[in-house]
Amino acid sequence: MPAAHARPTACLALADGTLFYGTGFGATGQTTAELCFNTAMSGYQEIMTDPSYAGQIVTFTFPHIGNVGVNPDDDETGDPVAAGMVVKWMPTQSSNWRAAQELGDWLAARGRIAIGGIDTRRLTRAIRQQGAPHVALAHDPDGNFDTEALVAAARGFPGLEGLDLALDVTCAQSYRWDEMRWAWPEGYQRQEQARHKVVAVDYGAKRNILRCLASAGCEVTVLPATATFDDVMAHEPDGVFLSNGPGDPAATGAYAVPMIQRLLSDTKLPVFGICLGHQMLALAVGAKTIKMNHGHHGANHPVKDMDTGKVEITSMNHGFAVDSQTLPQGVLETHISLFDGSNCGIRLADRPVFSVQHHPEASPGPQDSFYLFERFAASMDAA
Repeated sequence: MPAAHARPTACLALADGTLFYGTGFGATGQTTAELCFNTAMSGYQEIMTDPSYAGQIVTFTFPHIGNVGVNPDDDETGDPVAAGMVVKWMPTQSSNWRAAQELGDWLAARGRIAIGGIDTRRLTRAIRQQGAPHVALAHDPDGNFDTEALVAAARGFPGLEGLDLALDVTCAQSYRWDEMRWAWPEGYQRQEQARHKVVAVDYGAKRNILRCLASAGCEVTVLPATATFDDVMAHEPDGVFLSNGPGDPAATGAYAVPMIQRLLSDTKLPVFGICLGHQMLALAVGAKTIKMNHGHHGANHPVKDMDTGKVEITSMNHGFAVDSQTLPQGVLETHISLFDGSNCGIRLADRPVFSVQHHPEASPGPQDSFYLFERFAASMDAA
């Protein structure tokens, strides 16, 4: 006789009524979120702890997730921010000299639900064709699911449009950062010969972005997302950095944009933005942002530098984009996505003010775009 199938212990319910059953791991319980897919082949820990994933569950298209375990050095913030994860194969026992904990135990200790055994190809196709769906994810070791209630919960999720999530992930108070990028064999070293004072406005900043600033010779002071122009200028910075973050940029812009506009009108300071910081800068100069069908999430996205013609392979994580058709005169488009032509960078024609949609800090992902941090430092040298 054929062996009896084990009862599913997790269920992923989409708002359209589609159900996916699998094996749960991590925490038990239920959560609702927007569902996106990420095509990166490594860096699942960095992805789960990226504050830009607030309000989202991540489907990993690469099947081998969890095989190198987790370790405290790879966290991009203190705890996972993504609401949950979906994988094809259940994580096996980790095999890596840096592993300090198993992925499932790490997720359970931090209250994050995961489901394995899912046809992630089918799920990814659905996201590409229909847009990022609202979902409910439940993990019950006994396999008891009220599917009607799960679908109703998915339909009740408000979505990310109009939602300001930067306030949920920003720092509670200002702090100094001097840790530089990881290097073999020393690991993380401290910046002791900084050339420039930089204020980083934290809309959900990743640690490796701050490390890249420190490695570029910056003494970094991190301020909360709600920092005012006076808060920023009180630190007498040589430049201002606008960080990545989650949610609808138009909602965050309600308080962030006025501060940036004062920076542009009242100072000549160099300004550099990444991801949500890029969108904040675009809004501040008069452009608009739009919600994408399914966004860009991965570590293999080709981006063309319009100034040099070079193509960089980049890391991306965004569900909103700057509408290049709304860029005003004097604001130049510097980078575009070769996947869909969407905007990936801007700069002011007459000022050392620029930003990019992609993630040049390479955590996870390629290091093709690290020169942007050096460009920011050079603009402060010139100033």
